[in-house]
Amino acid sequence: MADKVKILVVNGPNLNMLGSREPETYGVLTLDAIREKCLAISTKLGFTMEWMQSNSEAILIDTIQAACNKFDWIIVNGAGLTHTSVALRDALALFTGGVIEVHLSNIHARENFRHTSLITAIANGAIIGFGASSYTIAINAIAEMQEES
Repeated sequence: MADKVKILVVNGPNLNMLGSREPETYGVLTLDAIREKCLAISTKLGFTMEWMQSNSEAILIDTIQAACNKFDWIIVNGAGLTHTSVALRDALALFTGGVIEVHLSNIHARENFRHTSLITAIANGAIIGFGASSYTIAINAIAEMQEES
């Protein structure tokens, strides 16, 4: 029997404020509520999932580096660092598994500075603009890709 798929979900700055931060843009669910939905889906699919959030770029990078050869996939919402952090992008490029970029809002329908993602070019794919479902769509995509391989 194959080992369980191991997913690390990495959440960047200010996502700890979901539920109260601009609900018209980001929705009303808290990050903890999104985590619980993702955990339920991961468990149902037979995956293991770990979840983290930090407002610190250094902690995010250290976490990604430590995930190499320990996780099969990273689902990453780099938040504002998506548009500015070459260091975060480089850490994700070094990751030994697959990377899926997610965003709650459609970054291409927002301010011009949000239109550029430094992560997309090194990710296997991006899921953008589906609210909290962006995360669960990513988990389901991993399951479908596992079936295809």
